[in-house]
Amino acid sequence: MPPLPAGRKYSASPYLLLALLALGAKARASETSPVPAAAAPRPPEAPPLAEGRPLLTLQPGAAKPGDPVLVSVRGMAELPSGTLAGRPLRFFPWGEGFLAISGLPVEQAPGAVPVQVLGPAAPGAAPVELTGTLDVMEPGYPERELKVSGKYVEPPPGVKARLAADRKAFAAAFSQPFTAPHFGQNFAWPRQDRITAPFGDRRTFNGKLSSQHFGVDIDGDPGTPVVAANDGTVVMARDNYSAGKTVVVHHGAGLYTTYFHLSRIGVKNGVRVKQGQRLGLVGSTGRVTGPHLHWGVKADGLWVDGEPLLRLDFFPPATPGVASGSTQVGSP
Repeated sequence: MPPLPAGRKYSASPYLLLALLALGAKARASETSPVPAAAAPRPPEAPPLAEGRPLLTLQPGAAKPGDPVLVSVRGMAELPSGTLAGRPLRFFPWGEGFLAISGLPVEQAPGAVPVQVLGPAAPGAAPVELTGTLDVMEPGYPERELKVSGKYVEPPPGVKARLAADRKAFAAAFSQPFTAPHFGQNFAWPRQDRITAPFGDRRTFNGKLSSQHFGVDIDGDPGTPVVAANDGTVVMARDNYSAGKTVVVHHGAGLYTTYFHLSRIGVKNGVRVKQGQRLGLVGSTGRVTGPHLHWGVKADGLWVDGEPLLRLDFFPPATPGVASGSTQVGSP
């Protein structure tokens, strides 16, 4: 643009003034505002949280032959299937996932045993397999010799029919339909006293008959109360030849507790009971050496040890605000 002649006065048009003002404002803005940096690249989408993936949990992490075991699964869209040490697992919906109550047979060899679970992580999706191992320890079962009445070692011929009836009654009691558990808290002792014989000890009666002890013997004076270890339904209230006066409680999911040698039975077959409710009184009926309670536990068709059952937490916390069962239990 050529220079303006000297001495001449010029008046800028309104449009020129607006343009100059706009240019000045833009210049001032460039002086005071930093140039925006190029947008940083967005990170790739994070993979799903671990808690959203299928997860297998075992209780306990190490066990001995004859121990009960809980196998829980989260992140499966449908009821899974599986095995523990080659035995099928029966799962049921529980909390935010699925649970199976099982155990190790007393004949299980020490070492690592496999756990396998199969199920879909999403509706209609292909099944995924979860695997793990359970460490099996040496059981260290003791051996002892006991003296009992000769009729219990060599039952007379007239008792055979009664023994057959007892076996039939126990088979019926242990064949309840598979349902979800009937209880809302963890298990507790049926009475507080000294343990006179643990689960699994090998016994010889009068030097002839050998067997293994599939229960926990708890000492007690005759007539002292015996209570239910947890909520359930009475499926046997009967006087048996070897077990004496007996109560069997079904807790659902193939889990039972048994109470032998009672002096008196205080419940009837088919009655629903609550944890701590009296079932009967300590006695010495059946094949015994003295008054005590024989407390047995059967899980998924196997006799298992009642002591580790008390340490299992059926209600571990999963999400904030969800109540969990108490893990505090007594100890004789």
